[in-house]
Amino acid sequence: MPDTPANLRISAPPISLVIPCYRDEASLARLLAQLRQLPASSAQELQIIVVDAARNPACQQLCGQYAAQWLGAQPCRGEQLRLGAAQAQHALLWFLHADAQLQGDPLVQLRAALAGGAVAGYFDFRFAGPGCWQGRLLERLTNWRTRFGIPYGDQGLFATRTAYFGSGQHSPWPLFEEVELVRQLRRHGRLVRLAQGLQVDPRRWQRDGWWRRSLRNRLLAAAFMLGVPASRLAHWYTPRKPAARPADR
Repeated sequence: MPDTPANLRISAPPISLVIPCYRDEASLARLLAQLRQLPASSAQELQIIVVDAARNPACQQLCGQYAAQWLGAQPCRGEQLRLGAAQAQHALLWFLHADAQLQGDPLVQLRAALAGGAVAGYFDFRFAGPGCWQGRLLERLTNWRTRFGIPYGDQGLFATRTAYFGSGQHSPWPLFEEVELVRQLRRHGRLVRLAQGLQVDPRRWQRDGWWRRSLRNRLLAAAFMLGVPASRLAHWYTPRKPAARPADR
């Protein structure tokens, strides 16, 4: 891990963290616990905003337990992120999925990157848990792609408040909501990649099959680039399940 600048060791700039959630309280509880276990010198003035598309009382109670702000919303991830950003109080913004897992203390590197002149950044794509060859290969392929393409939301996009709002925020879509934002951020200034700090829950790849899910994601991305609306693609991304079992986001 790179040395932290002296001014960051003295006073860590406050961060507003936005987490969209939809019936994922178990993963959210793990993430909130990890955030609250960070060193006080790093996590000082960390505003946590959870935007709950299920409006679940259990999620609201969980947020109260971990001193996080709870907001109810409609089930559209882009709209959730915009709503959370509108409530952000600080000059540094960070966006995480509810099933993200921290690796060490990512706040130190995040602050150092922005203090070093970057306007925004993201983390390398890494799966949590015991590794397998399929997962490690997908990590390498994804990280190679994001050097030239778009890092997606599960890579923990962060930005200065000025750059985020100046770049138009997330698109109000249920899918690919970060694509135009990242393009505009790159025009706005330097976008940095952090090698360590965040991990992705592999459960959806394990459930759907490593290659099947990855191929489906690439086909959806290709369809989006060809002009298929994100609202239509969202129905293909999240297949309909029986009414008693809400779709996993």
